[in-house]
Amino acid sequence: MSENDQLDEKLLEMLKNITSEGIKSAASGFSGMLGRQITVSNSTLRVVPLLSIPEIVGSPEDDAVGIYLRFEGDMMGQIMMIMPYIKAMELADLLMELPLGTTQRLGSMERSALGELGNLSGTFFLNSLAKSAGGNYLPSPPAVMVDMVGAILDVVVATAGGISENVFLMQACFMDGTRGVEANFWVIPDMIALQTLIKKNS
Repeated sequence: MSENDQLDEKLLEMLKNITSEGIKSAASGFSGMLGRQITVSNSTLRVVPLLSIPEIVGSPEDDAVGIYLRFEGDMMGQIMMIMPYIKAMELADLLMELPLGTTQRLGSMERSALGELGNLSGTFFLNSLAKSAGGNYLPSPPAVMVDMVGAILDVVVATAGGISENVFLMQACFMDGTRGVEANFWVIPDMIALQTLIKKNS
């Protein structure tokens, strides 16, 4: 039986709720740090084959930013936030309350802001998973990678090959008033362990 066969509608709906709660909690946490309201709209989740990531992200030669963290505990896996370089600069402007177009390169301060967003998003997702499915999960510190899409994906595929055939694609738009920046989060869990945990606690 394949992973797709095992991912029934009830399980997927539960994961969608976990994702929505986790992303909204991350936005709330970041709002507290920044002292202003950051919200999330259009949060969605879908399951896609691991090897189809390049088709969704873009050309292997495109410049991109990846915010990467691993997690372990009752289940192991990894979370990666990938976006085009220009979108990463827009997100840095939003997070640092700067006019759109201010950031022209990602220096240490901009990378730190992006890394903290990735860290919060990953941590709150894992907290939401623990609340709904049980278990304990320990995330690693985030790593911010600035490289071509192909090089970033090589890291993801190389470390995920033995974990799962499929990944969860979380898509959300972070809003600061009327300004918004879309972001994609790739969650690559040990799919068998994930299903066991959720079915055990559902």
